Amino acid sequence: MQKHFTLIFLLFATATFAQKKPLDHTVYDSWQSIGVKQLSDNGQWAAYSILQQEGDANLYLNNLTTTSKINVPRGEKLRFSADSKFAAFLIKPLFATTRQEKIKKKKADEMTKDSLGFVNLTSAAIVKVPRVKSFKIPENAGNYLAYQKEPLLDTAKKAKTAAEEKEDNANDFFAKEDTKESAKKTGSDLILRNLATGAERTFKYVTDYEFSKNGKQLIFDCIGSKKDKTVKTGVFLLNTEKGTIKTLVNAKGHFKEFIFDEAGEQVAFLGETSPEKKEIKDYSIYFNSLTLDTAQALVDYEIDGMPAKWAVSGDGKLTFSKDGNKLFFGIAPVKKEKDTTLVDFEHAKLDIWGYKDDYLQPIQLKNAAKDAKRSYLSVIDIFSSDPKIVPLTDIKLPEASIVKEGDANFVLAATDYGNRAQTQWTGARISDYYLVDTKTGTRKKIISALDGQATVSPGGNYVLFYNNKTGIWSTYTVATGKTTVLNASINVKFADEDNDVPDDPRVYGIAGWTEEDKQILIYDKYDIWNFTPDGKSAPKNMTNGFGRLNSITFRYEKLDTAAQFISKRDDMWLSAYNNLTKERGFYKTKAGDNKNPELAVMAKFKYSSLVKAKGADRMIYDKANYQTSPNVYVSTDLKTETKLSNTNPQQQNYNWGTAELVKWTTPKGHQSEGILYKPENFDPAKKYPMIAYFYEKLSDGLYSYQAPAPTPSRLNISFFVSNGYLVFAPDISYEKGYPGKSAEEYINSGVESLKKNSWVDGTKIGIQGQSWGGYQVAHLITRTSMYAAAWAGAPVVNMTSAYGGIRWESGMNRQFQYEKTQSRIGATLWEKPELYIENSPLFSLPKVTTPVVIMANDADGAVPWYQGIEMFTGLKRLGKPAWLLNYNNEAHNLVLRQNRKDIQIREQQFFDYYLKGAKAPVWMTTGIPATEKGKTWGFDLTDDKP
Repeated sequence: MQKHFTLIFLLFATATFAQKKPLDHTVYDSWQSIGVKQLSDNGQWAAYSILQQEGDANLYLNNLTTTSKINVPRGEKLRFSADSKFAAFLIKPLFATTRQEKIKKKKADEMTKDSLGFVNLTSAAIVKVPRVKSFKIPENAGNYLAYQKEPLLDTAKKAKTAAEEKEDNANDFFAKEDTKESAKKTGSDLILRNLATGAERTFKYVTDYEFSKNGKQLIFDCIGSKKDKTVKTGVFLLNTEKGTIKTLVNAKGHFKEFIFDEAGEQVAFLGETSPEKKEIKDYSIYFNSLTLDTAQALVDYEIDGMPAKWAVSGDGKLTFSKDGNKLFFGIAPVKKEKDTTLVDFEHAKLDIWGYKDDYLQPIQLKNAAKDAKRSYLSVIDIFSSDPKIVPLTDIKLPEASIVKEGDANFVLAATDYGNRAQTQWTGARISDYYLVDTKTGTRKKIISALDGQATVSPGGNYVLFYNNKTGIWSTYTVATGKTTVLNASINVKFADEDNDVPDDPRVYGIAGWTEEDKQILIYDKYDIWNFTPDGKSAPKNMTNGFGRLNSITFRYEKLDTAAQFISKRDDMWLSAYNNLTKERGFYKTKAGDNKNPELAVMAKFKYSSLVKAKGADRMIYDKANYQTSPNVYVSTDLKTETKLSNTNPQQQNYNWGTAELVKWTTPKGHQSEGILYKPENFDPAKKYPMIAYFYEKLSDGLYSYQAPAPTPSRLNISFFVSNGYLVFAPDISYEKGYPGKSAEEYINSGVESLKKNSWVDGTKIGIQGQSWGGYQVAHLITRTSMYAAAWAGAPVVNMTSAYGGIRWESGMNRQFQYEKTQSRIGATLWEKPELYIENSPLFSLPKVTTPVVIMANDADGAVPWYQGIEMFTGLKRLGKPAWLLNYNNEAHNLVLRQNRKDIQIREQQFFDYYLKGAKAPVWMTTGIPATEKGKTWGFDLTDDKP
C-alpha cells in the first residue's frame, strides 16, 4: 500500500512539474514588487503598494484590527493624518492612457493628470478630485489637507453657471475666476479642506504653499492675474483654526522656500520683486511672527555683515534653529549679467585644461550648473537689537553642518581646498575641519588633513572623527579642545577586515549616540562597541562578542527616524546577518547592555528595513528569498507575524528554481563559496548547461529574490534557470596587482569543482559579466578555452589606454581606480607597466577561442566605450566569432526599458545557440545592415551558422 501511494505521489509530482512552463519574455511587465510601506501613527492601519514592472500599481490600506482592506488602484505617495483618522494619496492615470497619449505626442500640459484621493478611515469613504498637482498634510497635528489643482487649459474650460459662480465667490478669498485666462503662467487653485467636516476653501492663482507642523498656519503665494484686477497678489498667512488671513507681502514677485519654526509661530521665506526682464534677481529673506502684521525683509544685500559683492542666494535653504532664535540661510557672490552684445558665431568655444586647476575640466563642467547655484551658509540672530548676518562659510571653506538642530553656538565647517588635485589618482578626499562661531564668525581649526570623516555629536559636545590611514576613532571635546583616542587599546579592527583593494579599508561606521552625548556606539565587523567620548571609561562590547563568536553581523535598525539619540531605556533593534549560513533576521538589546542580544527571528529570508508606527509598538516590513516572492508583514515582536500581501501568484505556474550555497578550495588553498541556482524540475540524471555569472562577491545574496526582469545588462538569473540552465555565482577575492589571475583562481576552480557532478555538462558552460564582471569575462577567455560562450558587458580590455581616461558621468579621471580601488593594480602606469599589460586582455586576443558578445554603449559614463571597440576590432581582425552591441545614447548600465528587453532576447538566443544547440538568429548570422537600422532587429531564427 505504501509503495502504491509513493508511486502515485511521484507520478503526481512529475505531472505537476511537466505542467509548469518556462519563463518567457512576455512575463516581465506584470511581475510585481513591493513599493512603499508605512503605518498610521497609532499602528492600526498598514499601507503598502504593489508595483508592476510596467503597468498600474495598487495601493492597499489594511485595518489591522478588523482585517478590512481598502484597495486604491494606481495610488501612490500616501500620507496618514497625524490623528490616524484619514489618509490621502495621489492616483496616477492609467498606464494604457499615458502610453496612448505619448504615442499621439501630446504636450505635457495636455496629458492626463494625477487625481487626489482621500479616505475617511472610519467609514472607508473615498473622495477623489481630478487634476491635482500636489497635496500636503500637517506633520504633527490638525485635521487639514491642502491640495493644489493643475492649471486648466483654455480649451478645457467651460463657462460656469450663475449658481457655480456664486458658490465659488462664497469660498474664494480672491473673488472671481477669469474663465478665459490660461492658468499656465498664473498659478492654480489651492484648496484647504477640513477633513473632519468636509468644508473647503479655495484660493486662486497660487504657486507655492506650506503648513506649519502643528497645522495651525498655512502660508501661500499668489501670483495674481493681469486680467482680473480684483485678485490680490503677494504672500498670505491663513490661521486654519480662526479662518483669518494675514497679508504678509502685498507685492508682485517670486516667493519660495516657506518654512515655519518648530512651534509654528514664526515663518520665513525667500522672495524677489525684481523686474521680470532682469536676469539676476535680487533676493531678500522675509520674516514674520504672530505678533507682526506683515512680513519684514529680514535680510537683503544692504544688511550689515554681508560681504562686498555678495547677496542672499535664491538657491539657498532656510532653517530655523530649534529654539527659533536663529535663522540659517545661504549667500553667494553676485552673479554677472550675460553680455547680450556678444555674437555666438564670432567667438570660440573651447575648454582650457590647466595643470594647476583644482579639478579637471570635465569635473568642473559636470558640476558647473550645481556650482552656479552653490550658496554659503550664514546666520542671523532674529531678535538681536543690532541685526547683522554672520557668514559661516565662503569659497575656501564651503561646507558646514548645523549643530544641535541650530541651537549650538557654532557649526562644524569643512574644506578640501588645496587638496583637490590628488583626488585624480587617490579618489580620497582630504579635509580640514573648523568650528565656526555663530555669533562672530570666528574660525578655529580642530582637525588638519583628515582622510576620513568627522561629525558632531547630537548634543554638540564632541566632534567624532575617523582616520582611514591609522584606523583610529577619536573625539574632540568642544569645551576643552582636548582630543581623545578611543580604540587604540582594542585589538579589533573597525574597518573592513576583508579588504582586498590597494587602499585603506572602509570603516564600518557608527550606530549613533546615547542621550546627552554620554556614549558612542561603534561597529566592528560583527559587534557594536560602547565608548565614552571622554575616554574615562573602558570600552565595552555592547553585544558581548556574540556577533564575532557566531559570525553574525549586527547593525542598528533605527525605527524612530526623528530621534537624535539612542535611548538606553527602550529596546534597540538590531538587524542580523549570519556570515556563514547567509541567514538574516533581527535581535534586540538595550544600549546600556553588554550581554548577548535577544533573538527575535533568524531565517532563510532577506528582510527589508523595519518601519515602526510612531505611537505604537508595531512594525511593517517585507521579506523574500529566491523561491518566495516578496510580501508585506506586520508584527509587534518579529516572533509572530501577519502576512498582508500575496504577490506574484502566477509564479507557481512557471518552472522556478532553487538557490544553494556551494563551497570549494581554490588551487592556492583559499576557501571560497558561491551560489548555485538549479531549475525547479532539476533531474540529477540529466546533464545541464551552466552559465557562470560574477562580479566580486555575490554569495550574500543567497536569499535574495531574483525577479524575472529585463535587467540593465547583468544576467537574468531566474529566466535562465527556468529555461533549463544552471547558474553559478562564485565569490572572488583579489591579490594586489593581479586581478585577472585572481578571477582565474576563483571562477575557474569553482566551475571545475561543479563539473565533477555528473549533471553538469562540462562542454556547455558560458560566462557572463557586466562592467568589472565584463572585464573578467574578457580576461578569462584569453586564458582558457573551457568556456563555450561568453558575454562581456562594458568591459575594459586595455588598462594602458583606460588608465588615463575619464568617467564622464562624474568627470573624474580613471587613475584612482587602478591605483587604489576596484582594478587593484596598486601602482601607476609608469611604475608597473608590466602589470597593466599582463592584466589587459587586448594583448592576448590571439589566444581567444570562445565566441563572445560585447556590449559597449556610446553614452557610457563609467567605462570608455572605445574599450569595447578595441576588443571587437581586434577579434574581428583575428577572425574570431564576436559581436558588438552599441545601444545608442545609452549609459553604462541600460536605462531604457525597451533596450533592456532587447538585450534579454539576444542574450537568450546567443547562449541557447552555443550551449543548447538551438538555431541562430539573423543578427548573429548575417548581421543587421545600417540601411535596415530601426526597421528590423534580426531576432528571426535560421538554419545558417554564425
